[in-house]
Amino acid sequence: MAILNLVSPYFELIGPIMPGEVFPYFFTMEMFQRALLSAMMVTIVSGFLGSFLLIRNLALIGDGLAHVSFGGVAVGIVLGASSPLWYALFFSVISSILIYEMQSREILTGDASIAIFLTGMLAFGLVVLRISGGGITLDIEGYLFGNLLLIDSADLDLITVISITALLTLMVIHSALLAITIDPLAAKIQGLPVRGIGLIFSVIIAMVVVSMVQVVGTLLVTALLVTPAATAQLVGRSFRSCILLTQIFGFSSVIFGLYLSAEMDTGTGSMIALVSAVIFAVVATSKLIISNAFTTQVYSSKEV
Repeated sequence: MAILNLVSPYFELIGPIMPGEVFPYFFTMEMFQRALLSAMMVTIVSGFLGSFLLIRNLALIGDGLAHVSFGGVAVGIVLGASSPLWYALFFSVISSILIYEMQSREILTGDASIAIFLTGMLAFGLVVLRISGGGITLDIEGYLFGNLLLIDSADLDLITVISITALLTLMVIHSALLAITIDPLAAKIQGLPVRGIGLIFSVIIAMVVVSMVQVVGTLLVTALLVTPAATAQLVGRSFRSCILLTQIFGFSSVIFGLYLSAEMDTGTGSMIALVSAVIFAVVATSKLIISNAFTTQVYSSKEV
């Protein structure tokens, strides 16, 4: 809660100038402040991680581990855990390590192992809930589709720890991670610990995915983890510019998504995902139009 106490005065200053009838409460009430702060931290971390995932062709692993985390959430809820996210974290970290090991040892391709864990752990979670007699409750729907208002102080603390840990780790290994991505054989010859960095990166992915579960839900993690990064790649000219643009698109998706969900009384996760997809569609369409116009102009000048 220390970080919330730190930013709360600034939120309260911004609140009165925010538009809408409900949205300003995200800046003035503690419950809504926890939700907003969690969304902001998750967006920052997922922006950095998503850019690395795309250049490593691992866009699907976030979706796969999100489904794995649901199995952990289900177990945590059945066992009466105060914060089921801890169980989700355990399941996701173990699964990410197994997926990496199977891929690196060429036991299975990355897509195949992700698909197996995705469907298997999602089914496991649903079976556990059915056997326990709980079924799909409102809390379970919050984990499936995202519900920022379910975030309590313990969840905020966990999300804060995960976000800070992931950011610091990525800052330390980012150069080596880029080298391994571009040419893993050359990186290994140069003495870089390819396997160790790969394992660390896999664990970071699992941790960040778990932190996103209550923001956008297990079924919509890709909305923040991949879509803003993919949008940035459409217009970015370098890896650094892509990371910066990813943050801009990610924050735009979260702020506009929260505003629309608050004013239209819709789910926060689904609205954030929808806004993120709309931003991607607008940027992609604009680039296509500009590209076609440029091509037409070039052909016209040649004919003249």
